[in-house]
Amino acid sequence: MGSGTLFTYPEISTIAGVQGLIVYSFASSLPILVFGIIGPIIRKRCPDGFVLTEWARQRYGLVAGLYLSAVTLITLFLYMVGELSGFQQLINVLTGLNGLPPVIVEVIITTIYTTIGGFKVSFITDNIQGAVVLLILLIGTITVGTHVHIDHSMVHGSPLLKSSLLGWQLLYILPVAVVTNDFFLSQFWMRTFASRTDRDLRIGTVIACIVIFIMLMLIGCTGLLAAWSGTWPGDPPQEGSVAFFTLLETMPGWVICIVLVLAVFLSSAVFDSLQSAMISTGSNDLFRNKLPLVYIRIFVVALCAPIIVVSLKSPSVLQISLVSDLVSAATIPVLVIGLWDKYFYWWSGFEVVVGGLGGIMSVFIFGCIYYHGNVHDAGNLILLENGLYGDDWSAFGAFVAAPVGGIVFALIALVLRIIYNYVLFKLDKKPFDMFDRKETLDLALCTVVPDQENLATIAAVPGNASAAASATDVDVAHKRSDRPMSKSSKPVSVGTMEEDPDVKLRANDPWYKIW
Repeated sequence: MGSGTLFTYPEISTIAGVQGLIVYSFASSLPILVFGIIGPIIRKRCPDGFVLTEWARQRYGLVAGLYLSAVTLITLFLYMVGELSGFQQLINVLTGLNGLPPVIVEVIITTIYTTIGGFKVSFITDNIQGAVVLLILLIGTITVGTHVHIDHSMVHGSPLLKSSLLGWQLLYILPVAVVTNDFFLSQFWMRTFASRTDRDLRIGTVIACIVIFIMLMLIGCTGLLAAWSGTWPGDPPQEGSVAFFTLLETMPGWVICIVLVLAVFLSSAVFDSLQSAMISTGSNDLFRNKLPLVYIRIFVVALCAPIIVVSLKSPSVLQISLVSDLVSAATIPVLVIGLWDKYFYWWSGFEVVVGGLGGIMSVFIFGCIYYHGNVHDAGNLILLENGLYGDDWSAFGAFVAAPVGGIVFALIALVLRIIYNYVLFKLDKKPFDMFDRKETLDLALCTVVPDQENLATIAAVPGNASAAASATDVDVAHKRSDRPMSKSSKPVSVGTMEEDPDVKLRANDPWYKIW
């Protein structure tokens, strides 16, 4: 929720009316609940991680992990560019001044405290900035209610109160775009892993969902008020993205100052989180957290220059986010299949990478069909050059083609992998066991203890009992999690683990190993 919200949400209300605003607000707030649902699962399976890419690396291997890391870093970069671009435009619209100097000042300040304090400082500043934003929104809502005069004749029969084709299209497009894209925002995952308990995580996501929805609805309603008060579209007609600012022209000067403060807090709160998320993701995924702190700080500073340069020449804030939304819509569906490894234990990183890239290719294929073989227009569809609010089915088709095409390409990749492995097994004259469960013991359920004959046995015991075996008995490379233990305390021999139904076995779980 950066300064770009002051453009995008009033704009959607001027285009798709109340229906579009409600859909957009719900689509932006409800995905927060996903972290309360999937977050505990990821935390249990990757207890030492702090970003989604770490789980992907453990589950799917190095190549898929690096692929997801690359997409994540690109998404974070685009969000940072979009944030600075939106902040610059906002300064220009409100004051008429060049927005570049304030952007540079913001980047310098956030870089200083992010470099010194890291993600912990981002936590603190987010709390402060969030409280200030809520206070300013309260003051702004009261001010708008007392100073804006609605022409009731413009309300009755207004097309903004009616449903539209675009509104129904957005009912599918926006949830798919926002839900999948949130998976690539590492700052959300860092907060997910940092929560004390799963219960705290769920409570936090519910509260955040409600607060965000209310805030976005209040901001978006200014577009409706601008249309019904006659300040928008104006003469000459202006774009819907500036509807909020046309409404401000009727406000006292001190209100504009409050909005400027609101924009600064919104933008800085988002930008410092994105900085921390990008550095943490890059340090973990590319350097495995072995890079000295001084180099990380240098990288934080060096990162700012290209972001500022690109933001000066970037298109609309919405289009920047849409590009990353399309990429995530192609990748995330084939990625999350691995969460259900009880049934899809055979799903590999090869399918994830091919499916993600194939989803983008599917958008191009759809574009060629939709535009009757026009390759140029099909290429522009990948970048969503025509935006999201067109009067045709191109954007809707793109967001259908991306996830569906991704899954289709992933299944094709799976078939090719099956054929390849089948041929190899036949050449080696071995039985084809690609889909056989390779069972490994879930060490979170067990404790290693020595028996009388100095042999390692595995006992399923309740609680978080520590291993009593010495390093000479069995070396267990695993850190204990908070998962509940098996109710049985019956010792089980390593060779006969499957005979005890109380000892739970995991199927081909690459992150649990016993040596």
